[in-house]
Amino acid sequence: MIELPLHQLASYLGWFPQASAGQMALVEHVMATRRGRLWADRADRPRAIAVGCGGYLLLGGDPEALGPSAMAPLAGQYVLAPSRFLPALSSGLERVTPWERMAYVRRAQPLSPRPPRGVTLRRLVVTDARALALLGSDSAWIHASWGGATGISGSGHAWGAFLKGRLLAVACTYFVGSRYEDLAVVTAPGHRREQLALSCVVALCADVEARGRKASWTCSRHNRASRLLAWNAGFRLEREYVHYATGSMSTGSLTGPRFVAEATSEDARSRDSTLHLLAARSAVPATHGPLN
Repeated sequence: MIELPLHQLASYLGWFPQASAGQMALVEHVMATRRGRLWADRADRPRAIAVGCGGYLLLGGDPEALGPSAMAPLAGQYVLAPSRFLPALSSGLERVTPWERMAYVRRAQPLSPRPPRGVTLRRLVVTDARALALLGSDSAWIHASWGGATGISGSGHAWGAFLKGRLLAVACTYFVGSRYEDLAVVTAPGHRREQLALSCVVALCADVEARGRKASWTCSRHNRASRLLAWNAGFRLEREYVHYATGSMSTGSLTGPRFVAEATSEDARSRDSTLHLLAARSAVPATHGPLN
């Protein structure tokens, strides 16, 4: 596939569902923030389009337009695509692993969080970028869809829990759409199970609703901790779906099956592990999301 200028994405919005909850908001997020990349099988009248941001990629169009040599942008990603794309993905990538996912929408009142004494909850501002970066490389996934710590800190779409100036947890809009904002959260090691994540998510949801949108949440079906956090924050199940964790481009020497069974181990809901594995072009990356 070849990369196209992002401004051309407007011509292909009809290829993807609009105003949808969950990761389907990716395309609208790329349009709104200009954070992401756009590929096509050809520059003139393309038959297949891929839109990527923050380790995720949506495919649309005709899968027959994608030969094995077109797979480079699709490698090491979480790919959300109609099932008709599976033969093309499996023929050009070393692994295509289905992950059962759950998409939630906030419909109920949350539990009232009780963070530890001395913790301050507030919206992040651009000067908080350093504090966010100090969470460490394992937490860098949280700002991947905004182009870095400065991007998310200055976006107005993130809330943090601070103790004596140190950022302990942050919840943000990972993908902002026209109707839904899909949320994510991370907590510093050693400060989990202190209701910091819940506190940040509840505060962020109030912002989302004030902007006239609804908050959504996505996680692995096997991630009980994330599902519990979503429930406590007032999210209720909207739908179930599958996306595909892809490996590196096929070298033609693989002897085993390329379409592997669904991963079923508990994933700890960590996007940090995800991005490490994606960078290493792991054959079976872990799923992502809030850590607690």
